[in-house]
Amino acid sequence: MTAVAPKSAETPSAFDYFNVRTLLSEDEIAIQEAVARFVDERVLPIIPQAFEDHRFPKELVPELAAMGLLGCNIEGYDCAGLNNVCYGLICQELERGDSGVRSFVSVQGSLCMYPILAYGSEEQRTKYLPRMAKGECIGCFGLTEPDGGSDPGTMKTHAVKKGGDWVINGAKMWITNGTIADIAIVWASTDQGIMGFIVEKGTPGYTARDILRKFSLRASVTSELFLDNVRVPESQRLPNVVGLKGPLGCLTQARYGIAWGAIGSAIASFKEALEFAKIRVVFGRPIAHTQTIQRRLADMARRITTGQLLALQLGRLKDAGTMHHSQVSMAKWNNVRMGLDVARDARDILGAGGISIECSPIRHMLNLESVITYEGTETIHELIVGRELTGHAAF
Repeated sequence: MTAVAPKSAETPSAFDYFNVRTLLSEDEIAIQEAVARFVDERVLPIIPQAFEDHRFPKELVPELAAMGLLGCNIEGYDCAGLNNVCYGLICQELERGDSGVRSFVSVQGSLCMYPILAYGSEEQRTKYLPRMAKGECIGCFGLTEPDGGSDPGTMKTHAVKKGGDWVINGAKMWITNGTIADIAIVWASTDQGIMGFIVEKGTPGYTARDILRKFSLRASVTSELFLDNVRVPESQRLPNVVGLKGPLGCLTQARYGIAWGAIGSAIASFKEALEFAKIRVVFGRPIAHTQTIQRRLADMARRITTGQLLALQLGRLKDAGTMHHSQVSMAKWNNVRMGLDVARDARDILGAGGISIECSPIRHMLNLESVITYEGTETIHELIVGRELTGHAAF
């Protein structure tokens, strides 16, 4: 038998150490590359200034829509119908630009279009989803309230049936897209349980106000919503869900995208630290030549690689219809913590200059301080996984 010479292994890519790209289909690679180009050409040149100016770059919305990124994993209704791995890769690339851009796409698709698709009537789907896919109708998700976030079952916003209408009273807090939204998916308690309502901008009694003076997610719109005897017809209620499973089902969709998005923040931060370490000379040699910096860079690569493999398997499970919501919790918990740790360490490697707006790790670090809290704090996700392991809820 003739011996076959072993193939020589190529040096691993710093940003794809385990060749995750080889596990993707041609379509998945093409979509990732297209979004990466968009981020490089359209997002990165403007996002530092937008962050400094506390401004969401709304001018990008038509381009996001034209690329089919809004509700991209929804079938029909003028949506792209991509698989969930594609959606994850899109989130990863967008958050490589900024968490605020990824948050916009995530809220539009996972928190607003998804509940209309999953819990709405066919009339609601045909009325809203095509317009939302085109960016002609922007949505926001009204769940969190001023007095609570992790325990949505205690919500104070309530809706009372009066004739053929529902009258809603309450307030929502920390709502992405609130003041630019054309519709709000508002969750309210009723005598039958928690229900969802589509509240259109301009409805009497419904107002939104920006939350300013933020140190995080500055390139994103964050708002308060106020509902003062807001009357909506029965036709605006989401008819196919009652109870917390409605909003929690939406959060599972959004948390999935976050698990991928945090990888993008980490890669952006790591790339900048790696490049800087190769040119920053201290005590006569580049700091990349020192054991301390090499160990830190290697640890970043290890963490990012773990997050990439975790997210890809999560996506394959979701596409196969076998994903469990606690797996999303583990991925969101792991990957956002990873992204935050990498951004912080990258900022430190960049030294004093790392706090300037020209450096991305400080921006990603500040953004991820919000991402690790919203849509389930780290503690909540730990307890979700703990409940599955032990069979007992410790909330």
